[in-house]
Amino acid sequence: MNRPIHPLLVLGIAIVLPGVGQVVNGQPRRGLVFVFYTLLLGVITYLVAPAEASAIGQVAGGVFVYALSVLDAYQVAARRRYAAARH
Repeated sequence: MNRPIHPLLVLGIAIVLPGVGQVVNGQPRRGLVFVFYTLLLGVITYLVAPAEASAIGQVAGGVFVYALSVLDAYQVAARRRYAAARH
């Protein structure tokens, strides 16, 4: 039986490449959904944010979904590793 990838490695991958943490966890559709909504909300907030907003403020929606995807990838990897250790 394959041992789950260490959650910190998945965390690093998810930080560098949004959505790939989910792919590494065996959830490619979920990863694509996160990438899609990161881009979609990033573009929407960019279009509606005032010009004087900071760069992060202009893409805040995308940054928010990106942060959620990183957290999700880590939590799923940690749960899988914990479940594998119990069996």
